Amino acid sequence: MSIKIGLLGFGTVASGIPFLLQENGQKIEEAAKDKLEIAKVLVKDDAEKERLVAAGHAYNFVTDVDAILSDDDIQIVVELMGRIEPAKTFITKALEAGKHVVSANKDLIATHGKELIALAQEKGLAFYYEAAVAGGIPILRTLANSLTSDKVTRILGVLNGTSNFMMTKMVDEGWTYDAALAEAQRLGYAESDPTNDVEGIDAAYKAVILSQFGFGMTIDFEQVDHQGISTITPDDVAVAQELGYVIKLVGDIRETATGISAEVSPTFLPKDHPLASVNDVMNAVFVESIGIGESMYYGPGAGQKPTATSVTADIVRIARRLSDNTVGKPFNEFSRETRLADASDVKSHYYFAITTPDEKGQLLRLAELFNAEDISFEQVLQQKASDNQARVVIITHSMSKTQLAHITDKLSAISDMTLLNTFKVLGE
Repeated sequence: MSIKIGLLGFGTVASGIPFLLQENGQKIEEAAKDKLEIAKVLVKDDAEKERLVAAGHAYNFVTDVDAILSDDDIQIVVELMGRIEPAKTFITKALEAGKHVVSANKDLIATHGKELIALAQEKGLAFYYEAAVAGGIPILRTLANSLTSDKVTRILGVLNGTSNFMMTKMVDEGWTYDAALAEAQRLGYAESDPTNDVEGIDAAYKAVILSQFGFGMTIDFEQVDHQGISTITPDDVAVAQELGYVIKLVGDIRETATGISAEVSPTFLPKDHPLASVNDVMNAVFVESIGIGESMYYGPGAGQKPTATSVTADIVRIARRLSDNTVGKPFNEFSRETRLADASDVKSHYYFAITTPDEKGQLLRLAELFNAEDISFEQVLQQKASDNQARVVIITHSMSKTQLAHITDKLSAISDMTLLNTFKVLGE
């Protein structure tokens, strides 16, 4: 006997699963308490089927998903197609057909996970998606199991390998954003349309999922503020280094007295912060909690073998629960009422880059504007921008998002000043 699996898609990640089943078969079989067998693989069309067979892949390739969904011998369906449709429809049909599901589809889970999880629960089925966040880092299971006795207060994460690769080039080698993007595309890290990666959308999807596992609250994607890296200039990078910081695109989920806050934004990290040393395409999740204190989970956020390892671990867990007759427990059992934090309760230090006329009294003018919003300065740096313009950099003390909105509106309304950039600064 064996547990039969149906794969939806046979791209980079899916083709890594047979490698693990072959190279680590004994350990996997012992952990699963059964042999795992890939019974059928859904591919796009006959042309893809012929190409894969010609390449030496000896699987039962099918072009109709019903060949998998109607097969009573297949117990686990693994969706690795990406995008929201037809993946959502196929997963829904798989659950309705009584099959357990594994997915790595962060976009789908962040936007429609609530209804899919509810359907799995209604049917008493497993729906696991460890690989949807940070690829090869087992962060979801760590939060759900290893940290179950701890109270998480904040999760910070470098969650997108493409943007992190680009920021590494921009920080370490002084590249421009455009040059870093071109290199990321050349190496295959960035798509021809890189919007999801560089504008923080991909990381925001992951923040939605992390909020469920870390805080038990399900937030909508639209409730995650996200800002990308496309506006970061070499001047911002140089100033950050001069002041002792490194810029990274960071997901930040935290619980305040009024509720949960989640955002993704370029962030000035102190050079001695563990996340500051996470470079190239690597990911890391930094957890603050009342029990352990601070812990960081680091590894590849994508790639064939790392992601396939997380997917296969989910398959093994389901197989083991089938053997133990405990299948059907939710992947994440931590759930409570979702409360969103008030903007006045979400506080950070901030970086402002502003151009002003290069004349006497401009710093005083800025100080008065900020003081009117009860915002104080931690660091101030003035540089010559041109013959008649100065570039003023301000690092504030802790201020709320309400104060941020007010001062940003005021600065934007002043005709002879230009607010170039505003970024969060991780401070005490």
